[in-house]
Amino acid sequence: MNTTLNLILAAKPCGQELGSTTGWQKLLAGLDKTGPDDEPLSLIRILDINGLDDAIWAVRATPGHERPARLLAVDCAREVQYLMTDPRSVAALDVTERYANGLATEAELAAARAAARAAAEATTEAELATARAAARAAAEAARATAEAAAWAAWAAAWAAAWAAAWAARVTAEAAARAAA
Repeated sequence: MNTTLNLILAAKPCGQELGSTTGWQKLLAGLDKTGPDDEPLSLIRILDINGLDDAIWAVRATPGHERPARLLAVDCAREVQYLMTDPRSVAALDVTERYANGLATEAELAAARAAARAAAEATTEAELATARAAARAAAEAARATAEAAAWAAWAAAWAAAWAAAWAARVTAEAAARAAA
């Protein structure tokens, strides 16, 4: 798949500021260019220069690849679908896939997007509270485990020191008896 620097620039990439070392400026530097042109540029070359995130982003500046890009996005989201707790989110994936295949309208896509956004906004606070509680519980368990480990280490060190001192005393007494 190919794009051009003019198409990428029209899509408003990040890193356009002079002196930036990311996004657009990084790509220009990697291509040894100072500005946009219409020379074909492969996504593989963008991947080599800027990395995966920018190469995936550049798909939007690749004419004729809206369907594969949309289907790739759906496939990626399906990988974490088990985390989606609201059926509106899963329904949005179904509608997006149907839309990419020409089986849903733009109105259906917009409605599914709005429903998924509403689902995300409705569940975010509750899920954040649950996540915070889980994080606190994990942190407390880790603290308690670390405290118990520290006490166990102290007890083991104390016991080893006591045993070494006792053995030294017994050895010293035996040596004194042998010398007498």
